[in-house]
Amino acid sequence: MSTGTRVLELLGLLQNRRHWPSHELARRLGVSQRTLRRDIGSLQELGYPITATRGTGGGYQLSPGASLPPLVISEDEAAAIVIGLQEITSGSSPASADAALSAMAKIVQVLPVRIRRRIDSLRVVALPARNPEASVVVADVASLTTLALACRDTETVEFAYRARTGHTAARTVHPHHIVRVEKRLYLIAWDLDRADWRTFRVDRIGDVSRTGTTFALRPLPADDPVGYVRARIRAMPARYSVRATVGAPAEKVREEIAHYGTVESIDDTWCRVEIATDSLDWATFCIGALEAPVVVHGPPEAIAYMRAWGRRLTAGTQEPP
Repeated sequence: MSTGTRVLELLGLLQNRRHWPSHELARRLGVSQRTLRRDIGSLQELGYPITATRGTGGGYQLSPGASLPPLVISEDEAAAIVIGLQEITSGSSPASADAALSAMAKIVQVLPVRIRRRIDSLRVVALPARNPEASVVVADVASLTTLALACRDTETVEFAYRARTGHTAARTVHPHHIVRVEKRLYLIAWDLDRADWRTFRVDRIGDVSRTGTTFALRPLPADDPVGYVRARIRAMPARYSVRATVGAPAEKVREEIAHYGTVESIDDTWCRVEIATDSLDWATFCIGALEAPVVVHGPPEAIAYMRAWGRRLTAGTQEPP
């Protein structure tokens, strides 16, 4: 074992356990006490706060320091850190999500390829939907990390983008910002081929590569990146426009529906609701959760879908014979 490899293994052992007896530490490394003391001194010179205790039971321990020296982590620990950061990235707090995305990008770019692949294979299992409303559609670690670093470094990227129709096309963009809106992550970027701003669902982006070419950062067309993405989503034609009348004041329904649809007052006790969506599941959940009398007017697919939901729920709550 080379000296460098041995010192890294020593550091890993010190980080995994609060206190090591010197004889046991030397035995684990296969070195003499004198060599162990020399290796400990090398780590102390690098800034690691290692303290030594004398006498019976004496040994070494890594104490908290004023600064954070480089860490040595195992493959299991690296996978756990990145997946945890990815889950925070998909969370509800914009501030913590931005910090987690930045930290994840810094860590992933120095990981060996085999660990990145392992993380990708685990992410479906490691990101369970604790709450169906809070579950998030995420991208693979490599794509998300590359995009985050390109945003940070104002570097042009190329990728293959799968549209809603299923067609995949090559895109070249100046990436600006990654934001979380509802259950998805979106990239805001200046599309070079179309000479305009575009938003891209990150989970539909593949084969991302950084070109090495930097660009001058343009100001966003809106002050709020999240608000900008929401406005772009609302402007896109949806597959369904679910229309209903709700027996509740518009103000109350608007609080429940939030930005998922539009609410128009009829009188003090009734209002009209319209939800543009590609998912009848989501529209059914929003309307069913209002806890008020509802009349669904269309489209026919939504009416049939909600009737089927109602039959299943009713059948599931009937008393057995």
